[in-house]
This record gives sequence, C-alpha cells and structure tokens, in this order.
Amino acid sequence: MAEYVASTAVEIVTNQAKEYASPFLRYFFCYGEIVEDFKNQRKELKLRKQRVKTRVDEAKRQIKVIYEDVEDWLRRAEKELEETQNFEEEIDGVKRSKWCPQWSWRYCLSKKLAEKTLIISKLLETSNFPQVGYRGSLQGIEFITSTDFMDSESSKSALNQIMVAINSVNMIGLHGMPGVGKTTLAKEVGKHAREQKLFDKVVMFTMSQNPNINKIQEKVADIFGLNFETSSQEGKAEELFRSMQGVKKILVIVDDIWEEFKLESIGIPVGDEHKGCTILLTTRHQQVCTKMNCQREIQLGILSEDEAWVLLRDKASLEDDCSTLTHVAKEVAGECKGLPLAIVTVAKALKGESLDGWRAVNQRFKDSRHLDNEEVLGGVLKPLKLSYDYLKEGNSQMTGNDIQMCFLLCSLFPEDAEIISDELIMCGIGLGLFSNVRSIEDKKNEIRMAVKKLQKSGLLLETDVAETIRMHDVFRDFAHWLTSTGENRFMVKDKLKEWPYMVGCYTAIALWNCSSKIKNFPDKVEFSKLKTLFLKGGAGDDLLVVPNTFFEEMKALQVLLLEHVFSLKGFNSLPNLKTLCCIRCKLENFSSSLTNMRSLEILSLFETKINEISEELVKLSSLKLLFVEVEEEEEINFPPNLLSRLTSLEELHVRSKNNINLLELNSLSRLTAVSLRLSTNHFSQEYFVLPKLQRYAIVVNDYIRYLESLTFRALTIKNFSSSLIAFDNLFCNVEKLKLGNISGQKNIVPSIGKMGVNELTSLELESCKDIEFLTDITREQGPIVAFSNLMELNVSNMVSLKGLCYGLSPTRFLQNLKQVIIRDCTELQVIFEMDKLSEKVKCQRPLLSNLTILELYSLPKLESIWKLEPSHHATASLARLKVVKIRDCDKLKTIFSPCLALSMVHLEELDVTCCDGLEQVIGFAQEEEIIENDFPLCCWPKLRILHIEFCRSLKYICANAWTQGLQSLESIYIRDCSQLIQVFNIEQNKHGQDIVLPELGSQNHCWTKLKTLQIMDCQLLKYVLANTLSQELPLLESIYLVNCPQLLQVFSSTEERDMIGDHILLNVPFLQDLVVSNCPQFSCLIVQAQLIKELVLSNVGNSRQLCNTNVPILNENCIVVGNHEEVFQVQGGYSFSSIKKLKLRNLFEVRIIWNDFAQVVTLENLTTLTLSGCKKLRYIFSPMMARSLSHLVDLFIEGCEEIERLILAKDQVSSSSSNGNSGLQPMSFPNLTRIVVTNCKNLNSLFPFGFVPVLPKLESLIVKRNSKLEQVFELEDEVEVVAEKEMKFDKLKWLSLEELPGLIHFCPKGYHSVFPAMIKLNVRDCPKLTTVFFIDSQELVHCKTKLVEQDAVEESTTVRNAIFNKNIDWSQWWG
Repeated sequence: MAEYVASTAVEIVTNQAKEYASPFLRYFFCYGEIVEDFKNQRKELKLRKQRVKTRVDEAKRQIKVIYEDVEDWLRRAEKELEETQNFEEEIDGVKRSKWCPQWSWRYCLSKKLAEKTLIISKLLETSNFPQVGYRGSLQGIEFITSTDFMDSESSKSALNQIMVAINSVNMIGLHGMPGVGKTTLAKEVGKHAREQKLFDKVVMFTMSQNPNINKIQEKVADIFGLNFETSSQEGKAEELFRSMQGVKKILVIVDDIWEEFKLESIGIPVGDEHKGCTILLTTRHQQVCTKMNCQREIQLGILSEDEAWVLLRDKASLEDDCSTLTHVAKEVAGECKGLPLAIVTVAKALKGESLDGWRAVNQRFKDSRHLDNEEVLGGVLKPLKLSYDYLKEGNSQMTGNDIQMCFLLCSLFPEDAEIISDELIMCGIGLGLFSNVRSIEDKKNEIRMAVKKLQKSGLLLETDVAETIRMHDVFRDFAHWLTSTGENRFMVKDKLKEWPYMVGCYTAIALWNCSSKIKNFPDKVEFSKLKTLFLKGGAGDDLLVVPNTFFEEMKALQVLLLEHVFSLKGFNSLPNLKTLCCIRCKLENFSSSLTNMRSLEILSLFETKINEISEELVKLSSLKLLFVEVEEEEEINFPPNLLSRLTSLEELHVRSKNNINLLELNSLSRLTAVSLRLSTNHFSQEYFVLPKLQRYAIVVNDYIRYLESLTFRALTIKNFSSSLIAFDNLFCNVEKLKLGNISGQKNIVPSIGKMGVNELTSLELESCKDIEFLTDITREQGPIVAFSNLMELNVSNMVSLKGLCYGLSPTRFLQNLKQVIIRDCTELQVIFEMDKLSEKVKCQRPLLSNLTILELYSLPKLESIWKLEPSHHATASLARLKVVKIRDCDKLKTIFSPCLALSMVHLEELDVTCCDGLEQVIGFAQEEEIIENDFPLCCWPKLRILHIEFCRSLKYICANAWTQGLQSLESIYIRDCSQLIQVFNIEQNKHGQDIVLPELGSQNHCWTKLKTLQIMDCQLLKYVLANTLSQELPLLESIYLVNCPQLLQVFSSTEERDMIGDHILLNVPFLQDLVVSNCPQFSCLIVQAQLIKELVLSNVGNSRQLCNTNVPILNENCIVVGNHEEVFQVQGGYSFSSIKKLKLRNLFEVRIIWNDFAQVVTLENLTTLTLSGCKKLRYIFSPMMARSLSHLVDLFIEGCEEIERLILAKDQVSSSSSNGNSGLQPMSFPNLTRIVVTNCKNLNSLFPFGFVPVLPKLESLIVKRNSKLEQVFELEDEVEVVAEKEMKFDKLKWLSLEELPGLIHFCPKGYHSVFPAMIKLNVRDCPKLTTVFFIDSQELVHCKTKLVEQDAVEESTTVRNAIFNKNIDWSQWWG
C-alpha cells in the first residue's frame, strides 16, 4: 500500500514537473525519460557513425579526398561514444537503489545525461552529408588509367596544358614526331575528361593520310546514338551536325591528321557554329596546327635520358643495379633517342636476352650511323631498324628473312587497314616464304607464328576480330623507307586518279582504290623484277578495266591480288605466278588463261564472276589450294573427274552450290583441309565416308558462314534423314557440330560419336525429333570420357529430349561447359541431373564450375534445373555463372537451391519471365537443404540486373532470408507478380537487429549503383526495400510504381537525417522519371530531384488519408509524392525547367501544384500536362509561369471540380509577387496542339489572352460538361471592340463543344474566327451560346460572336450555308 501511494505521488509530481517545473526540477522527476532518451540517442549515434564510416571507407577506396567536416564529425562522434561508455554502469547503479534512491547522485547523473544527450542530438543533426568526399586533382602515376601512358615530364606538361586549354579555347593542336606518344596522350585526355565529367560527350577518331569519311561518320554517330536516315556523305554530315548541336559540351579528338581538313564535311561543328564543341587534334606536322587555326599549339617532346631508361627497364623487366647488363641496357636506351614507341619495341625484342645479346644489339646501334641523317624519320629509324633486324635472332637465316618479309608484306596494305590473315598467308606462300616446309598447312602455321612474333615485338597490332591484324602507321612508314631503295623496292599508292610516275625496278607494287576513269592507265608496263602486284578498283560497280596485255612483261610475277577489277580477255603468260587472288572481280576467258599459269599453287576466287571452270584447270599440276565462291545463289559446275586429277591439291574450299562428286575426294591423297557447301544429293553413295581431314567446314543443306572455313573444324548437317556414316571420320575430331532435323538418332554418344566427341567445343541441336539424351551409357559399353571439352550447348525444338545424360555420367562430362541455351523442348523435366553422378565424377573439380550463361525458354514440363542430393553439394558450383534467363517454364517452382545460390558470386543478370508455377527464386525444396539461420544468405555481390515478369505464383525471391550484398545492382524490374509478398528482406536476430556479415560491413544496405526501379501489377506487395536501408541512391534515374494496391512504402528509414517529420526524404540528384500510379496505400514520400523530366502521380495514398498529415516547409525544392495539398515545394525561385511530362490523376486532396505562385517557376520544356480527378484543385499556373510554356503540346484536364481558372487572373496575384507586372509580356502557347477539358463544373474560362493569334499550332480542341464555363477564349483586359477583328486558327481540325449550359462566347465579342483546316465540328447542348458558326463558299468554317444581342450574321455572297441551329454535327469528309 505504501509503495502504491509513493508511486502515485511520484507520478503526480512528475507530471506536474514536466509541465511547470524548471529544468533543475526536471532532473529529479524525469530521470527515467532522460535515461531512455540518452540511450536512444547514443545508440543512434553509434549506428550513424558506423554508416558514415562505411561511406568514408568506400570513398577512400575510390581514391577520393574526404571532406574535413566529415573527418571532424567522425572524431567528435568517437569522442562522445568513448566518454559516455561508463554512463551505462552509473545508470545500473541507480537502478539497484529501488526504494530510497540517492537523490543527489540521481540528480547529477540526470544532468550529465541530459547535457550529453543535447550534444549527441546536435551531432546527429549535422551528420546528413550529401557527399563525404571528392575526387582530387589527378596527378601522379596512380591516377593514370592506361598502362601505355608514360608519366614523363614532357607528357605531364602537355597533358596539363591540354586540360587547361579545353576549358578556355575551342581548337587545340598537339604535334610531335612519329612514335612520340601523341595518340596515347590524346586517349589519356579523353579518359580524364570522362572521369571528371568535363563534357557531356567525348568522341575520338583517326583521320590518317587517306581518311575514310564514311567510317568516321559511322563511329561518331554510334557515340551520339544517331541512326542515319540518308546514305550520302553530305547528308550524313548534316545529320551529325544537327545532332551534335543539340549536345551542350562535346570534346572531339581528331587523331593523326596529315593536312588541312574541313571538319564540317564530316559533320563536326567548329567555332561559332557550336561554342560548346572543343576539338583536340594530333598531327606529326606543326604547320597543320597553324592551317587548322588552332588557338593553342602544344608540342609533345621525347623522353629524357633517365625517363627513357626507366621505360626500357620496366618494359624489358630489368633490375636497376650496377651490373654490366644494366650499363649496356642504358646505352641502348640512349640510342633510342627518347622515342617511346622505339623504346617499347626494342625492350620487347630484348626482353629475357643475355648480356651477349644486349652487347650485340648495342654494337649494331653504333654501327648504323648513316641512319641519323635521314630527313623524314631521322633518329627514329635506327631503333626500328634494330627491331626489324632482330627478327632474325634466334632463327635461321631463311626463317628470319621470311619473318621480315611478312612484316614488309603488311606494309603493302592500305593505311589503318584490317588485314585478313588468310590473304596475307596466301600472298606469303606465293612469294615462297618458309620454303623449308612443304605442305600448305605447315606453311600457314609458320606464317601464323611469324605474325604472332611480329605482334609480340610490337611491329604488328591486334584488332577486335581474331582473323585480322593491323600495322601501326609509323612502322608502315618505316617499312616503306626500308623498301624505298635497294634491290627489294616497293611502291604503295592509294586513291589514284592518274597512273603514278615510276622510276626504276620494283619488286612489289600496291595500287589501291584506282578509279575506273584513271588517267594514263597503260596497256603494258615493263616490270621485269616485279614479284607482287596488288591492284584494287573503286567500290561497288566502279570496276577498274585492265587489258590482258597489261601483264605481258611481268614474267617474274609470283603474287597477283586483284579486287574490283574487270580483266578483258584474261591474262597473258605468267609462268612464275604462284598465287592468284581475285576478290569481286569479273574475268573474261578465265579458263583459257589458266594454261599461262603452269606454276600456280593457290587460286582464290571470292565473289568473282568467271565464265566457267573447265578441264583447263587440270593443267595446273602444282595447284595446292583452290578457293571458289561465286555471287549469291549461282552454282559452280565442275566437269566430271576434274577434282580427282588435281593430285597436288591440299585444300579445297567451295562455298557456293556445286555439283562436286565426293568420291573424287578420296583420290586426293594430300587433301587435308576443305570447306564445302553440300546437299543431300551429294550423299547418294551408300557406303561413302569422307576422308580424315585436319581442318574443315562442311555444311549440308545450309549456308557456309564468312571465315568459317578458315578457323575451326566445323560440321553442319540439316534436313538429313539418311545414315550419318559418311561423317564418321569427322565426328572423331569435330570442334563445332550443328545438327538440324536429323532423324533416326536417339543420342549423340555413342550413336553418333562413338569415341565421345571429346574435341567438340560447340554443339547445336535443332528439331532432331528422335534424340532423347546427349549420352546414353547404361552398361560398361561406350566411351569412358565424353564431352570433356564442350563449352557451348544450344538446343532448340527437341520434342523427345528428356535430359542430358542417361545412366551414369562419363568422366569429365561437361566439365568445361560455359554456355547453355535450351528452348522449346516439350518433354524435358530436369536439365542437370547430378544425383546420378558416378564415383569418378565426384572426385573431379565441381561440376558446372565454368558455366557462364544459362538461358531456358519454353520448357513446359521442366520441374527442376538441377537435381542434387544434399550429400553431393560439394560436387557442383556456379561460381562463374553471370547470366541467367528463364522464360515460359510453368512447372518450375524454384530456380536455385541455397547451396548453389551461395556459390554464384559472379552473377550479373537474372531474368525470369512467364513462369506461372514459380514460387521462389531461391528455394528450400527439401528439409535437408535448409541452412541454419545463424546468418543470412550472402551472395550475388555483382548482380546488376534483376528482371522478373509475369510470375503469378511467385511469393518470395528467397523464402528464408533475402541475399545481402547487392551493392552492384543497377536495375530492378518486377511486373505482374500477383502473389509476391516481398522483394527484399533482411534477416534479423532475436533482438530485432539486422545481421551484417563482417566481410561486408554495412554495404548490404547501400544501393550506390541502382539506376532503375520498376514495380508494376503486384497486388499483394507491401514493401520493396528493407526499412533500415540507407538512402544512398546517388545514381537512381527512374522510379515506376504502378498498380500495387497494398504497397505501403518503397524507401524508408529509421535515420532522422532521412526523415522530415513522419515522412521519408529521398535525395536523388539524377532522377529523371518518377511514376507512381494506383498505389492507394502508399505512404507520403518527399523527393528532391532537380533533373526530373517525367512526373506521374495517380491514385496515390487515397486510402490512408495522408492529407491530414502536415508536410513541413523545407529549405530546398522538393516533390511531395502522396495525396497531399501541395505537389511541389518551391524555394528560392527554383526553375523546374527539365520537366517534360506532368500527369496528376485522382489526387483528391491536392489544392495547388506549386506551393507559392509568386515564386519564379519556369516550365520551358513541359510538353504534356494531364490533370484528372484532382477534385480540390483551384488553379494550375500563375500568369508568369504560364508565359514560360513555350513547348507545351498536350493539355488534358478532366474531373477537376473546384478549378475556376487554368491561369490566375491579375487581380488574384499578390501585388508583392514577381508576377505583378506579368501583363507586360503577352501570353502565348506557340506549340500547343491538343486541348481536352471535361467535367470541370466550376470552370468559367479557359484562356486569358492579351493578343491574337496565340495558338498557331492548335489542331484539336475538345470542351465538354463544364457547367459554369462562360467563355473559351477571354481577353485579359476588357477593351471595347468597335471594328470586327479576326482570330485565325490555321491548323485547328477538330472542335467539339458539348453539354456546356453556361457557355456564352467561344471567342470574345467582336471577333471573327476562321478555321481553314477544320474537318470535324461538334456543337451540342450549349443553349446560351451567342457565337454563330457558318461555312463559306470555299468550304471554310467561320464563327462570330455578336457585339449586341440583336446582331445577326450578315448575308453575303460568300456565305453558302449559315448554321443557326444549336446542335451541330459537321464533318468535311461527309459534306
């Protein structure tokens, strides 16, 4: 009883103390409240410090400099947490004294806690850092992104000068000698510009000596996302020009320009045409900078002696010590004259060489003094010559010469050309390279090895296409210098309009792009020593006509390459010709010409038109390689028994339809490689078997692909019902196998590949109706190893396929599998049935550990992707899986088991569509699979794209706990998942705290890379992101939330800095699209998004009555997402100039869109405005705001019952506002095209205008059911109209005025309107309308509003039919 009285008395006194007492009394009577407040604030500070620390650590990893105020805040937070650590023990001490607390002790502790709480609160208030760091100025090697960039004094100086210049001038020239690193530096400038976001677009292209304008235009267009609509060079230039003018800031890097060039001819705007376009050009010649009017000219110099040594040391992997080798290497570096390209080339050549090798090279440098006097290349040639000579080192004299000749052959091709390797090989064989090997295959391998050595030496460059190579222009110049004198002389010319002047004897001539109208083309030339001739005409039908006499005096010719050439009457005698390659040529009397080429070894006719292939081909007794492909669907006819008599033939490539008798191939004992396009008719012989081949691309009943014959052992068989015995010798070593519509086979191994097809890397099966499994090994019979090297598996429309393996799996089965694509297999139930693994398989590395891509489509009976016993978990891993796409698999209930999901650390894309039976993405199908919940699943750290659509049974992504660590996620798209309950859920411990794995810290709460969030048609979904999720969404660009009736919130937080009152504050600086529609339970969200372009709010928060919640006034501009009185809060004259589409529907509590019409709000880019069902909205725009709507195209207003005016009248605008004098500027809507205003019962007028015409582009005007509307168009100032004025609507096609009982005027009194484009007019139920409509003799619609009541339309000869009735339904097409 005493306790009850005491406690009651304390409670009464405490309550009164809270209300009336001084702070000192509060320390006695509010102790419990103070303690609780302190604990909460200290806990919040601890969590907030951890979050800020995580952001700081992430910023440091990104090489950012941390702001001083952030560092200071962390220090103060740490200090407060340390100082308050002991307060917990003091609080516990007070608790132990229950009946007679020590009041003095309690008072002191209460005071200290209150003071500390205040300090902590202030710390929390100042912890909302938009950014914790910034990128510092880039300097030093740690910031260089390219390993090729040499951080020298010269390059650093040039880089700094350029970075300063691009901010102040429009045209910058970078010049320097060949190989000094201009291109590398220009690339570095582009990288810096991109990283620092100095420009909106950065584009770089190479001009070269003979620029390919079309190729350059295509590259620039790709950067700007432009698809050309014209084909001419001039048309493309104009399109590019206009496209680039639409981008504010552009950096264009023009590399390797040789002479003055008008960039406008490409489409690049220069100077005053686009002041935001900055151009950086690189050139070898300083005078080019002057001619191009460069405002800043910057020279890139060579390296100093020390820098040259450092570069050579690093590239050659040398030690910087006092050894003799180092001393010699430093001398070699000095001989390179500071040229980076030369140093790198020499270093690659000498890497790993002994001291004797370095000494020999050094002596060669010193002995080549005559090269120092060369006028053009000067000292650059010496190191290049060294690298060239060094190709012989380590090889025989013959092999070294052959590698050098490969290098020189490459210089015959056009500048910057991508050289097809097989063309180079055929030319090399024709010149007799590697004559020590005999077979074509071996010669090809030797030349390929030579090319690889040239690439490793830096003398040749790789390209994006494996079958092509490229030559650096400096080395091409060097090769031309080497062949400019002496016995081995070359001539290379491009774009010839006149035959070049030639002096002396040449061994190789290459004339490219010779016009068909070339002047002085000779009938005959005398080149007694010419061994190689490349001759190319113009493009398309511009064939170069060459008479047969042209070749008469070329008796030594060994290689002839013709492209786009029309040869009259064939060729005269070419007794030493070894290689003839014709590309898209037209050759007359070709067969008869073959008798003049008795030494020919290689004959290649690519898309070349010839009269026929005749018996004359047999006279080519040395022919080793025959390549024939005619145009399109033409057929090649070989005379009977012709091929069997080409006994020297080693390679046969016939890529067009043909009549080859395959039995003849068995007579060719030397045949090792073929590419053939065959049909079923070629296999009429019952027991025929193709011979064993080293390399082949054989296609049956299909087309042969470009370069397919040159790369792999590939076999394609389609629509083939006969026995496959003819291919038995090929199945043993086939690398790429495609089977389509093959019948009679139930499996691949052993039915087709008895030896296990272990060299197979790619398998494609389509419409093979009888195949049930890839392998069927039910007994001890069959191969022990099968499919061990298979990397790609593509299966489609296999109606009988039941699985991949029947019985126990062979050894190493699918161990290298990287890509699996399966579609339209109606019987497939399980794909990877790993329960039946043999003991041999269990001992290998984990199955599927190389799988990268998995795509499954239209598998109606698929129940499980992987069937794996719990005891076999260690035998499978998806560690390299990156892409998973699944569609139309209705019986699939789960995709991944927890164990497999945990292994998917490299998953980047997950796309699941139309899987009606899917319940979980990560599921627990068996009790044994359930993992103990000591920690949540933590996987998929690299997932970028999550796309789930039309999965109507899906309830969870993961039933147990959502995977944490999704810091790479960029896009979330979820649509039509009607049973989905949650998308993301974070596991909590027994204390209700989020579990964070130590190795991830708190990054599992951050979405720093998320750009797109789209969730639509999810009827049960309430939450998307966990409520402890950080508001760090710096890259978010679009939010779409549509038709989610139970959705309560997407973004939420328990952090005070992320809250405004009870509302969540979302700061998304890059957000452009925000759409929230039909989410009636949605909580109010305050969004800060300055770049918003599309805003759609429809039926948001109507069921929660959020209109009664007060949204505080912020100091920044924001958008209120919810059913609130205000949509936008505007502070400080903010301009919403980026908004293009604004749609507000069924927001029943919205009264005003902009919180203060006096603010200067401009909507200069708004094109569409839709307002529907905003029943309490009074007005839309202030006069000043309305005058900024220069781009408004569509205006739709419906069901806004309280709206009286679209635009406030002058007397409704505060005299103190900035709109007070808005009438000085006339109101106009120059682009408004469509207007629809319906069901606005309080609307009395649409538009107030100061002058006419104001709607020059109006095409459609529909006004219906607006009961109080009196005027459609109203003058701002009432002015008495004495004389009639005309108001023209030149483009108005559709006018509808219906159910407007209060309408008096369409246009103001005294105005006469003309509608020359009118095709549809509806006027109905407008009883008070005084405006009269009529049609004149020219079928033009007019209307007039009477000046006085008794006025009538005057009769005139121009009036054919006056319309006086109240209801009008007129269409021009009906008359």
